[in-house]
Amino acid sequence: MATSDAPIQIGRVALTVNDLGRVGDFYRSVIGLERISGSGEELVLGAGGKPLLELRSDKAARPRPQEAGLFHTAFLLPDRQALGRWLRFVADQGIRLDGASDHLVSEAIYLRDPEGNGIEVYADRPRSAWQHDGAEVRMDTIALDLPGLMAAAEGDWTGAPGESVVGHVHLQVGDVAAAEDFCMNRLGMERMAHRFGASFFATGGYHHHLAGNVWNSRGAGPRSADSAGLAEVVLAADPDRLQALGATEFRDPWGTTFRVEPKG
Repeated sequence: MATSDAPIQIGRVALTVNDLGRVGDFYRSVIGLERISGSGEELVLGAGGKPLLELRSDKAARPRPQEAGLFHTAFLLPDRQALGRWLRFVADQGIRLDGASDHLVSEAIYLRDPEGNGIEVYADRPRSAWQHDGAEVRMDTIALDLPGLMAAAEGDWTGAPGESVVGHVHLQVGDVAAAEDFCMNRLGMERMAHRFGASFFATGGYHHHLAGNVWNSRGAGPRSADSAGLAEVVLAADPDRLQALGATEFRDPWGTTFRVEPKG
């Protein structure tokens, strides 16, 4: 996959949730993640034995949708056929979707978990098919060919393939310029695209590992300490890039924690 050779990529995402059982069941039954470990207070889910999502129980945490925080966690499937199988599965199950888009570099489907956390399930087009405007990757939001995607499916959906990863994390931020400063100057990423109140960041030439938008959160200040939703983003870095960062934990201007671990 196009993200696998990046010097820094997404390792896993942690969410604070009110109802651990209900949210965990959703990610297993709808997204197809497998249980890796858990207790009464947390649950780790993933694919192919890799942790991708950590759910942390806090029954008192309060949802604050207009705050800075998570816009969506994006689960990257290994190919278009897998995305077609998943789309056919959710259609057969009557799962409610929020939308579907062709982003030129990828095909994406959107939905929310039971507590309103945004989710994207997507598949990349081959990197050789991506177009560029100078140093930036050309992306757009146009209608997705749903019949064509479903026709690409071969076989039945039996859960997230072992090669699945968290391809990117899209954030709600209070200010795009501040997000650019953090992602580029603190995390060492490059800006890969910017448009309509959002910027997209990555390493290794990927279209984006992180993104920040102000569509619902323009002017937002630091997040409330008792908020449900995004708890932290764990990044996986090559040893030389980890050393160059000079730290293993960062906080963005809105209080979201980014922890960096060595790959593997």
